[in-house]
Amino acid sequence: MTLLPTTLCLAAAAVLVNFWLGMRCGQVRHSEKISIGDGGNDKLIRRMRAQANFGEQTPLTVMLVGLVEMAGKGGQWLAPAAAVFIIGRICHAFGMDDSFKPGRGIGMLTAMLFQLVLIVVGVLTVLGKL
Repeated sequence: MTLLPTTLCLAAAAVLVNFWLGMRCGQVRHSEKISIGDGGNDKLIRRMRAQANFGEQTPLTVMLVGLVEMAGKGGQWLAPAAAVFIIGRICHAFGMDDSFKPGRGIGMLTAMLFQLVLIVVGVLTVLGKL
């Protein structure tokens, strides 16, 4: 059996963050009595987009982490980089709320950089250059 501890931790953290993002949407829905859709509520729209963006960015990133780790190319850098990715996604959510203005950019930058690194490692591994 192959254990992928970094991937498992990243996936668990991602599910926890997704749960938190959903709860944040639910809080606005409850307080504003919005059952379906966004009700034109800016705060709910922002929170829904933050959760949707998380859902768009995270699954393929987790998959690439798993494949890099399975290929034995994770080393000492993969777990801390995955943690930065998750922290960036949390910053992004706060940035979407405007409660931490630089958070959106931080989240976007950390996600893109981590994904680019994973792409490069993946391609170099397949080509036998790493």
